[in-house]
Amino acid sequence: MSGTKRLSVELPAELVELVEAKVATGEYDSESDVVADGLRALQADDPALERWLREEVAPTYDAWDKGEMQALSAEEVWANLEVHMNARAKKAG
Repeated sequence: MSGTKRLSVELPAELVELVEAKVATGEYDSESDVVADGLRALQADDPALERWLREEVAPTYDAWDKGEMQALSAEEVWANLEVHMNARAKKAG
């Protein structure tokens, strides 16, 4: 590999097992490939996360702060989530 640098990292046991499993199944050629792919995915998600925060989360908070929206209680959020998940399960199954 040209243009590479060796790093030494410590990972929790469950992540080590995940990396080793990815290599063992042949999905990746090496542990380094698994980690590099994970870092690439993280890098690709950063702009999407930033855009979501800027375009959806911030305007929603601003509307709530101005009294244009009403916040839901935790119980209401969980109830709505349960309805949504049940509908998805019925559709899928």
